[in-house]
Amino acid sequence: MSQSPPPVRLTAIRDSALSVAEVLDAVSDPRAGGVVPFVGVVRDHDGGNQVSRLGYSAHPSAAERLQEVARDVAARHEVLAVAAVHRVGELAVGELAVVCAAAAAHREAAFDACRDLIDTLKSTVPIWKHQVFADGSDEWVGLP
Repeated sequence: MSQSPPPVRLTAIRDSALSVAEVLDAVSDPRAGGVVPFVGVVRDHDGGNQVSRLGYSAHPSAAERLQEVARDVAARHEVLAVAAVHRVGELAVGELAVVCAAAAAHREAAFDACRDLIDTLKSTVPIWKHQVFADGSDEWVGLP
């Protein structure tokens, strides 16, 4: 009998365009009855201000921390696979900022794990967002 692959299939911090298909392929598993993706997209507004662009910056430890988060989430849920990729650099409205997915035998576990993955990633991985608004003002989000 072949051994199952570890549940953390893909984690990365990238300065190039993200692929939903890559993340879904990473969590593909014939035992999965539910696969839940989350795709974070740069929106054109925040807090009543029109966003013209933004940039993400990551601490040098961000990739390692993302790997830890994925391992912790996989341990907390009955999942077969998890994956998460976050973008850094300058992004335009409409571009993908983060793609996560979880696969499990049943949909409830996949939903729970995917929500936990994105929520824990956003609250603990040292990645910061610098938003530039149409009126020329700006703000940093997620700084410690």
